[in-house]
Amino acid sequence: MSLDKLRSLYKAVILDHAQTPRNFGKLTNFTNETTVYNPSCGDKIHLTLLIENDVIKNIAFEGEGCTISKASASMMTQLVKGKNIEEAVDCSKIFSDLAAGKQHSKQDFQLLGDAQVLVNIMEFPARIKCATLVWWGLDRALLGKEKEEEND
Repeated sequence: MSLDKLRSLYKAVILDHAQTPRNFGKLTNFTNETTVYNPSCGDKIHLTLLIENDVIKNIAFEGEGCTISKASASMMTQLVKGKNIEEAVDCSKIFSDLAAGKQHSKQDFQLLGDAQVLVNIMEFPARIKCATLVWWGLDRALLGKEKEEEND
């Protein structure tokens, strides 16, 4: 596949998740929640999670943000739903490491599902926070940090 076709595919996946976000809304029955905010661009995401027996049974997000932050939130919620806390934190670490330019195995990379396409966003430093914001929120929600924090 040519590089142009690959970039078009990445754009299509990102736009699909941004225009039709999966798991958008707020759970009425949840055990964990957090809000993360990026003051440099105005993205603000609120996560609600239902965790039972160490497994993410349900997850949703709401808020305002750019195409990248919405797409990332949609992809992340799809990825971690049904995973146990340790697996979800591992996925978040892989994503954050890749955003920071660290290398991971092809197997680790594939664990990210659709979120793999966001790694190409890392070529644009101004967009890294947009892509990683919701992943920071996931860590906060899973690790029990509930207060709203700025993530600049």
